[in-house]
Amino acid sequence: MSLKRLAYTTWVIFIVLLVAVHAWHLRADFPNFSPWEDYSKYTDEGWYGSAAIRSHLFGNWYVPGDFNPAPAVPVWPFLQWILFFFTGVTPQAARGLAVAFFFLNLFLSYKLFRERGPRWAGLFAVTLLATSPFLYCFSRLAILEPLLIALTLGAMNLAIRLPGFRHKEAVSAFIGFLFTLMLLTKTTAVFLLPALVWMMALPLWKQKGKLVRMFAAAGFTSAITFAGWMLLVVNLGLFEDYKYLFFVNVYNKPHGLWGRLASFWWSFHGGLWVDTVLIPLAGLLILAALGTRLYNSPRRMKADWQPNWTSGLWRDPLFSGSVLAVAGYIGFMTYQNHPQPRYYTVVAFFSFFVVVRVTAQLLYQSAAQQLRARRAGIVILALVLITTAVNGVWTLNYVAHPQYTFVTAAENLTRYIDEHPNGKRLLVSISGDEITLVSHLPALCDDFGTMDLPSKMALYQPGWYAGWNELDPGTLEDLHVHFSLEQVAAFPAFDDPDRNVLYLFKLHPLANGMARNPSDPAMRQPLPDDKIDVPVE
Repeated sequence: MSLKRLAYTTWVIFIVLLVAVHAWHLRADFPNFSPWEDYSKYTDEGWYGSAAIRSHLFGNWYVPGDFNPAPAVPVWPFLQWILFFFTGVTPQAARGLAVAFFFLNLFLSYKLFRERGPRWAGLFAVTLLATSPFLYCFSRLAILEPLLIALTLGAMNLAIRLPGFRHKEAVSAFIGFLFTLMLLTKTTAVFLLPALVWMMALPLWKQKGKLVRMFAAAGFTSAITFAGWMLLVVNLGLFEDYKYLFFVNVYNKPHGLWGRLASFWWSFHGGLWVDTVLIPLAGLLILAALGTRLYNSPRRMKADWQPNWTSGLWRDPLFSGSVLAVAGYIGFMTYQNHPQPRYYTVVAFFSFFVVVRVTAQLLYQSAAQQLRARRAGIVILALVLITTAVNGVWTLNYVAHPQYTFVTAAENLTRYIDEHPNGKRLLVSISGDEITLVSHLPALCDDFGTMDLPSKMALYQPGWYAGWNELDPGTLEDLHVHFSLEQVAAFPAFDDPDRNVLYLFKLHPLANGMARNPSDPAMRQPLPDDKIDVPVE
């Protein structure tokens, strides 16, 4: 075996082992005391898989008036529904599906680089992704991002290879179908559309007639398939649930120039959640490539123009498409004015692509013409290797120290309810669907749903309520319409100082089916028939 082949074989084995540990301890919680306080670890796994979870556990995926996101984002719960036939409903199965898509994402990332560059660049990109502690934590949650990234990378792999296909229109139509699946996985996929369109267009830029046919095939297929789903949603009477997902994701928008700039800065600065070295490096490399390209453009230099280190870089759909993907998602968070760490999983993938692609571009410069560029590439490579080593150790530390605080709390909470019956075995909690995933306790969401909470409580008559650390006055007001509360147990979980104890309350119906006046200001504070010790604030 040659030395080169041995080096590549060793590298691949290292990657495989590093990737495999992502599937270890799948029942463990999101690591405590990480730099990322993201509420998805309390809620999203249960929310977005609720249709599949309820279908298997209770025989009906839909709970009228509760939070039912499946009409708007059906792809993920549908895949979980199929999986649960084989595995049963467990957090390990749900998270295992997310990890499987992370594995697929690494393979698709490698395939993107292999189409346009050397093998080492593809392996280097996969190494950055596999060693990232940020991606380790979020790829092990059963949330929507791993599937969204898989569909995006699948569509991009087809787009970048479009000129080589014999039946280009059929492949373009399939890309359009994949985009529909992206939209029905997570609606923010629309902000990745410019990158996908660009990666389709760039390889066929000089063949305008053919390019128009490709876009027509992709656009028509996407429009028809999405319209078909919407027709089904409307006919099944689920359009209110579809609209509700957008309603609950409306946040205060910034006003004026300074407000929009502040929102952009907060969204841009949020990239540091991913990596404090690689993300700023990606931004600097994009600016350097853009500045060099503009300063040394052929039109500006005219007859004196000479190729520079960016030659061919911006015409590479992998690089320019990655820049557009990052810009699109940063743009979404700027518009939404609500950046969250999990959103940056998409930014992480494409930012790492930028780092690897530009590093390769610098290293392959001619020594005679671009010695300074090659030296810069070597310095960047050394910096990235050091960062990767630190990240790898950080990730392995998470692997070696799994924690089980929330799953233990969910199980103990369910055990308490079973040992102390109180009316209907039904819990109301913002983390209720997450608890259902862990312990199979039926639950409703107190914070979201197409039916207001007092009406929902009157309809379903739950026996229990669980909240984190404190009671919200508005929630207490809604509960008081039909119930008094008795605080009965507390279960430590997670690390967030605002959400590290899960408190359980018995709900006692008012005598003779009474209902209090919801407009009474006293309803927002503990009443004489309550037994509450937690703060109300």
